[in-house]
Amino acid sequence: MAKLLHHLIRDSAAERPDGIALFDSHGTHSYRWLQERVRRVAGGLRAAGLEPGERIAIQLPKGVDNIVFLFAAASAGCVFVPLNPLLKPLQVGHVLRDSGAAMLVTNPQRAQLLKDELTACPALRLLVLSDNSEAAAIAAASPGLEVRLAEELATDALQDDSAGPNDLAGIFYTSGSTGLPKGVMLSHANLVIGAESVNAYLGNGPDDRLLALLPFSFDYGFSQLSSAFAVGAAVMPMEYLLPQTVVRAIGQYEITGLAGVPSMWNRLSRVEWPQAARAQLRYLCNSGGTLAANTTRRLRELLPGTDIYLMYGLTEAFRSTYLDPALVDAHPDSIGRPIPNAELHVVRPDGSECAPGEPGELVHLGPLVAQGYWNTAPGSNRTFAPWQGRAAVWSGDRVVQDREGLFYFLGRNDGMIKTSGYRVSPGEIEAVALLHPEVRSALATSVPDPEIGEAIILFVEAGSELDALTRLLHRSLPSYMHPRRIECVAAFPLTPNGKPDRAALLAGLGNAA
Repeated sequence: MAKLLHHLIRDSAAERPDGIALFDSHGTHSYRWLQERVRRVAGGLRAAGLEPGERIAIQLPKGVDNIVFLFAAASAGCVFVPLNPLLKPLQVGHVLRDSGAAMLVTNPQRAQLLKDELTACPALRLLVLSDNSEAAAIAAASPGLEVRLAEELATDALQDDSAGPNDLAGIFYTSGSTGLPKGVMLSHANLVIGAESVNAYLGNGPDDRLLALLPFSFDYGFSQLSSAFAVGAAVMPMEYLLPQTVVRAIGQYEITGLAGVPSMWNRLSRVEWPQAARAQLRYLCNSGGTLAANTTRRLRELLPGTDIYLMYGLTEAFRSTYLDPALVDAHPDSIGRPIPNAELHVVRPDGSECAPGEPGELVHLGPLVAQGYWNTAPGSNRTFAPWQGRAAVWSGDRVVQDREGLFYFLGRNDGMIKTSGYRVSPGEIEAVALLHPEVRSALATSVPDPEIGEAIILFVEAGSELDALTRLLHRSLPSYMHPRRIECVAAFPLTPNGKPDRAALLAGLGNAA
């Protein structure tokens, strides 16, 4: 039977209590310290009245507190809901209401930004990680909210487990094809087996030191924590700012493993890597979009002693494939073979399995398949629908598998945009644009971009004044959802069935350019 998520820390603490679990420029924390801190915070959450199964939303800067609260929520039998720090109040409010969060853990700065959304959630309890009078100001500005300080949470360590392997551990919100973000429900077993699967091919061990640059609200980013803790490796959480800062940190802190998305690797491949960084890095891995062949080639030249893992996955099925580094030169456009514990099939529209070389939709089965979408009735959506009588995830991705068993990504079946490692719903951008009183219709689409994968283009039926619309979009949407370009048209061209013609709009964009 699979372990519980927090058992990864417990077992590593038992095997190497003084081994480094977390480190940064300020110092180190051992596995013994991390286990005790997680247990005490979990006990505090329960003592504060939170019950097993209740959702705890967490929006904190990347760092030790963020990590402790994620694992403490799971240890208390609650369900963590990680929020990307880039999210604006509009998106945070949606997640808080949709998840029915019982508590939000944040810092004073974010609490102030969220005060209007918080007053719309009167049952929400607010935990502010602060020890000063800022919390009182938040309480005064948000009547009806219970504001607690971090130090008030201290209590005796939680002694028992309040969850089982198949119980929910976390809800990761990801853009859905219909617009608003959907919460993907992942169990303790999903996350633990996922960590074991990743370690099986990356070969992580207690001597590894991983640099965590990706948001923990991204299942790929959270995997850096779970896979490291499963084997007693050390993790350095760090905000991604400049590529030069990253390569310096790799050498200075003796980093052996680094995960990223295409836009990150595009930038890192163009800077000078000091010898210390090139000598330390054992592997790098890419997911969140296809890595351009020329970027892969530059990385191979820069880092000849580093293994490059090209991967593919989606939140609903955790991780799907990886390409053996030995095959990168011969098959740079392949997404590889299934990772351990993942079962993949290429399927025709009628549900039958494709032959080798025949394009179809990628369908996932096995223990990495998530439990469904939060607040969505089972069987009510196409993504989580059975295949041949078994629970499955229909990815919406078109792929082909060759006779050697290697998969190749061909494209999406829907209009989702993949940019900077994020999956973005055009409908979410369009909904915000339509809040502007002069916008009659909106259509978001994308064009290929060598740096970020796809650049967002927004077409609107509106007047020619775009400044107010741009300000609205920047105020309401995280930076990775901002359109590269906004185009006004008098009226959208239509397809024969009466829908806006994306191809015609994009063709007009080319002519205008």
